[in-house]
Amino acid sequence: MSTIDLTGRDFLTLRDFTSEEIEYLIDLAAELKDKKKKGIRVDEYRGQNVALIFEKTSTRTRCSFEVAAHDLGMGTTYLDPQGSQIGKKESIADTARVLSGMFEGIEYRGFEQEIVEELARYAKVPVWNGLTNEYHPTQMIADMLTIKEKFGRLSGLKFVYMGDARYNMGNSLMVACSKLGLHFVACTNPQYFPNEELVNASREYAKESGGSVTLTDSVAEGTKDADILYTDVWVSMGEPESVWEERIKALMPYQVNKKAMDYAKSDAIFMHCLPAFHDLKTKIGKEIYEKYGITEMEVTDEVFESANSVVFEEAENRMHSIKAIMAATLKKSSY
Repeated sequence: MSTIDLTGRDFLTLRDFTSEEIEYLIDLAAELKDKKKKGIRVDEYRGQNVALIFEKTSTRTRCSFEVAAHDLGMGTTYLDPQGSQIGKKESIADTARVLSGMFEGIEYRGFEQEIVEELARYAKVPVWNGLTNEYHPTQMIADMLTIKEKFGRLSGLKFVYMGDARYNMGNSLMVACSKLGLHFVACTNPQYFPNEELVNASREYAKESGGSVTLTDSVAEGTKDADILYTDVWVSMGEPESVWEERIKALMPYQVNKKAMDYAKSDAIFMHCLPAFHDLKTKIGKEIYEKYGITEMEVTDEVFESANSVVFEEAENRMHSIKAIMAATLKKSSY
């Protein structure tokens, strides 16, 4: 039986957690997934309720929290950008204290990391980061669970992130990999490398875990013998349209395509946190095609739809991992 107890803890960034605690959450997610598949109930949190604050909209994160909470026996209240006064008519501190009196947990998905940090500082209940500009920790548990399902291990694998590595996904994946013993590579244009402070911190984590952190602008070298190739959209939510042309020009050499996959191992997997621009079946995709003449962006449709792609298993694992995070940090109901 595990001696790890995360009851009452906030879940804001994996920098706050030890490798053992992260592995515990991955294993708990796997256990809860197995129970879900077998129809075993886990609704030991009946009578509890969680608030879901979404200043940025979402498909996977919202559905994952709502389904996971329902499976655990909890109710949810969804607050969209128009449904909350947070930061507008009511301060973040006051919002945290109000919601703490009504809910057993609070999820926040939005902008600066300092917002979710302030919510956690004033809340009397666990606060979970559903995504900020800087970090996306719930995605990390899902991603590591997916990798472990495919390879049976995490330590020693070569993980390559291609694209814009400066924000939440690049930051979080570098931290997660370095804490869990993977060899993390940011393969991109140097102007899109993660910030130096986080790179240095991650290299210290890697010293403890046996992993490593590498920054390179060479696709051939960066992806050579990789076990995992990962990418994300090149323009994040909330960024101005004016950055598209600059990103496309700088990052097109780092598109995950067949050539990049061919450098990797034959059993390498492709991952993406979604949504992905891999065809013209979306409104944004059509607009980009009309302006810039490209039919695919960060990943080609050939790779996205290939046998190497695990993006939909990864998406499903968001729910199982978020269930694990909530279950680990909340007290079970007493009735």
